[in-house]
Amino acid sequence: MRVAGRVTREVLIMIRDKVEPGMTTLDLEKIASDRLAELGVKAAFKGYQGYPCALCASVNSEVVHGIPSSRRKLKSGDIVSLDFGVVIDGYYGDSALTAPVGKIDAKTAQLLKTTEESLKAGIAVVRPGATLGDVGAAVQEVVENAGFSVVRDFVGHGIGTRMHEDPQVPNYGRAGRGMKLKAGMVIAIEPMVNAGGPDVKVLDDGWTAVTSDGSMSAHFEHTVAVTVNGPRILTEYLV
Repeated sequence: MRVAGRVTREVLIMIRDKVEPGMTTLDLEKIASDRLAELGVKAAFKGYQGYPCALCASVNSEVVHGIPSSRRKLKSGDIVSLDFGVVIDGYYGDSALTAPVGKIDAKTAQLLKTTEESLKAGIAVVRPGATLGDVGAAVQEVVENAGFSVVRDFVGHGIGTRMHEDPQVPNYGRAGRGMKLKAGMVIAIEPMVNAGGPDVKVLDDGWTAVTSDGSMSAHFEHTVAVTVNGPRILTEYLV
């Protein structure tokens, strides 16, 4: 899983670094697919429950599962959430980040910063004996203290030899509640945070989730192993 995690993050960072105004989200999909072909690695998302692409690219008010399209052109001031995974020797890696396109306004920049900080807060409490409620409460506190809201319709998940395994990992909750974590478990923690209210809806394509109020949304994710020494981020990218 460390190998799958490293490859996932390497490709994701490469895609992020190529984001610029004028590109389409299908251009980003091509970058991902071409790199996977070079590496001889299989995309985790393509074909999963019928999903058509290797990359999820969700722009502005799109929360998650945005399908790359030649009609979706990025412009300065946009943000694009990139969710990506691979499978290597039967094991999965899964990671996400939200990238600015050109220059973004101060509130949107704060949304990105807060979402990433909430992910770090959730990861920081991971250890044997901690609960899923501890993780969710840590994420929720950072988000709501900044005046943003946590999406509740989509949550993190266990991950291993399948993309989605038990348990579900909510980005909200009460400390001390829920399943206790054990050494050897691996979970994907992935806060999805809205600038407005928490409600979302799924578009007619059956995949793309958007904020109900049209507000901006950000998404950050890491695959994290529970160890006796605390959290180990398997999708960490070290230059």
